[in-house]
Amino acid sequence: MRDRQSSITNVILNKTHHENKTKKGEPVTLDLSFKIDGNIREVFNPKMWETAYDKHDNVFRMSISVTLKVKSRKIFLTKITRKAPMFWTRSPTIPFRIWVSIIRDDTPFYPVTIEEAKSLLFDVNKIFKIETNNLNHGNHTTYADIKVSWGRHYYTEPEEISIVSNTIDLHIED
Repeated sequence: MRDRQSSITNVILNKTHHENKTKKGEPVTLDLSFKIDGNIREVFNPKMWETAYDKHDNVFRMSISVTLKVKSRKIFLTKITRKAPMFWTRSPTIPFRIWVSIIRDDTPFYPVTIEEAKSLLFDVNKIFKIETNNLNHGNHTTYADIKVSWGRHYYTEPEEISIVSNTIDLHIED
């Protein structure tokens, strides 16, 4: 079951507005989306939740680090944490003894289906406002460096996966 690797897929970095030029000092809004696929997504299921819960392993925590760069210079860094606490439920709408809530951006979500739980935890779509004060005028090739990690659990070993997004051009005017 643990033979398939986990990976980051479908990485897309875009400017949210389609203006070609931005004045220096005006913020630029970027949209980053990606999915975490492979082994970790496969083993995150009710059978594993129940076994892990019985072994007192009842919270999955994942750290996501996104660094936006121009060449090799960091222009923006953010850390995102996602959690999946497992709990015993008696809900008549959930056909499992153990279920999960997903905590994204400090907001709890209570998924109804297994696929919804996986999507809430492993699909990322973030919007970033980047200040342009520290960028010189001209064209800047920008990309995102993404790192995702989690610790040891009953159903997975600790792992860190990373990927670099596509590049986009930012044109800064004085």
